[in-house]
Amino acid sequence: MEEATTSTGWPRHATRGERRAAGKAAREALPLAGLAEMGLAERDPVAIVSAGDAGRLPWLVPIRYGRMAADPFAFFRGSADLMAHDCAALPRSGLDVQLCGDAHLLNFGVFGSPERALVFDLNDFDETLPGPFEWDVRRLAASMVLAARSRGLKPRRQRQVARLAAQRYRTAMAEFAEQTALESWHAQIEVDARIPAIADEDWRRYAQRVADRARGNDHHQAVARFTEVVDGRRRIVAEPPLIVPLRDLVELLPDDDVEGLIRSVFLTYRDSVRDDVRVLLDRYTYVDSAVKVVGVGSVGTRCVIVLLQGADESDLLFLQVKEATASALEPHLGRSAYAHPGQRVVAGQRLMQSASDAFLGWADGPLGRHYYWRQLRDWKGSAEIDRMDAKLLGLYGMLCGWTLAKAHARSGDRVAIAGYLGSSEHFEDALEEYAVAYADRAEADHAVLVEAIRGGRIAAAAGAAAG
Repeated sequence: MEEATTSTGWPRHATRGERRAAGKAAREALPLAGLAEMGLAERDPVAIVSAGDAGRLPWLVPIRYGRMAADPFAFFRGSADLMAHDCAALPRSGLDVQLCGDAHLLNFGVFGSPERALVFDLNDFDETLPGPFEWDVRRLAASMVLAARSRGLKPRRQRQVARLAAQRYRTAMAEFAEQTALESWHAQIEVDARIPAIADEDWRRYAQRVADRARGNDHHQAVARFTEVVDGRRRIVAEPPLIVPLRDLVELLPDDDVEGLIRSVFLTYRDSVRDDVRVLLDRYTYVDSAVKVVGVGSVGTRCVIVLLQGADESDLLFLQVKEATASALEPHLGRSAYAHPGQRVVAGQRLMQSASDAFLGWADGPLGRHYYWRQLRDWKGSAEIDRMDAKLLGLYGMLCGWTLAKAHARSGDRVAIAGYLGSSEHFEDALEEYAVAYADRAEADHAVLVEAIRGGRIAAAAGAAAG
């Protein structure tokens, strides 16, 4: 909604009533029932997904497809670009927010805030870009159905978990619409404060287990897991092809001075963080670095872990450096306002999260590529789908729905979106239908990929389980 200015030059913000009316008016462009539509456009899923292979490290691409071929949910996780292509053909609400761009249920999780609280939030922003709020909700709802199918849940339960996630998104947005801007901005799930208040005993035990495991998933654990001491010097252990030290990949670099190269990129990254974080970073020096395969959709992009040391061996820090390219959403929603893809990721993450990693930053790398930096394994933990029954999966979906609404409320017009969603259950009716239909499509697309692998069109290799 366009906003006029007052006589003093300050913006005149629309009233709550005007914003709510604008949200209801958006139903003319996309009725709530229209959210159930999936579109029937013909497309080649393998061609769309494989178009993203350009620029990836060629020896890792087969691992990507090996992971995607595991099951339909794994395929879905690795094909955000395909779903963006499908969403682009559908009518839009016109209610834009900062999109995660890949809001499936495993891209939510717990991590340590700069204040050293364990918080739950979205945690993957490689595809973040402004766009219609419903794109993220569609992806979350479809992922709920696919996760339910991976657990062998019956169709009624599959629908139920998707519906609960969509319903909680709607009710949470209604709650945020009634709050002040400051209240909605600071909304946050602090895990330790919430767990004792959980009434359901199974859910409380599950949450406590995830929290306990996350706290053990820190830089000390990373050092123990990924490094060894050789001739008095600590270094990253090679586990090819999943972990390959940069010292063994000099053919990919413009020169063989790995330490000097990392140092020059590090100094550029250092300039992108806050002044106080620079002071902290200046207390560390380079030890070693390695390419490390992560996730499903990111396999093949250049992801590097960098080991730094402070005063002595007891003071070690792991940073992760991930290649940033154009968002998979940009062909459909327009180019990012940020020329640097790494800055796009960092800015989107800071906007959507209530608390973000203090080490977030960006820099250009060798050969004209772009990267963003963050801390590796800082109390990070994600959902353990294989431990969830229908009840726990439904409760987890509700948690994700609230969290996604919170993220969208920070960047979009929460009152207008609440007005669009309304107080009836028409929104979740539509999202439930969409989620089931899109899960069916993802299963069919997965079958096409498997057949392409069997027929030799796509090369796939077995790899370690995706993280």
